[in-house]
Amino acid sequence: MKEIQLFILKGCPHCKLALAYQQELLAERPQWREVPLRIVDERAEADYADSFDYYYVPCYYVGGEKVHEGHAERADVEAVFRAALEENAQIGV
Repeated sequence: MKEIQLFILKGCPHCKLALAYQQELLAERPQWREVPLRIVDERAEADYADSFDYYYVPCYYVGGEKVHEGHAERADVEAVFRAALEENAQIGV
């Protein structure tokens, strides 16, 4: 199992949507709550966020590798969790 890092900006509508999808998926699949998840507000943790190569939020990294950047649909968020669990999933940046 790999750690998920989600980079967000407070007030970003795309980030809010990704977080809502995340909550839906975790409610449906309680076992996914075991996946280590770090949510990084890029304003609050600017130095840390600047050490990563991304431009758009929300941006997901799994095990240190960028797997999704920008507007995310439910299927994209699901693919991120599947990648963290090393299940077969198609994800693209």
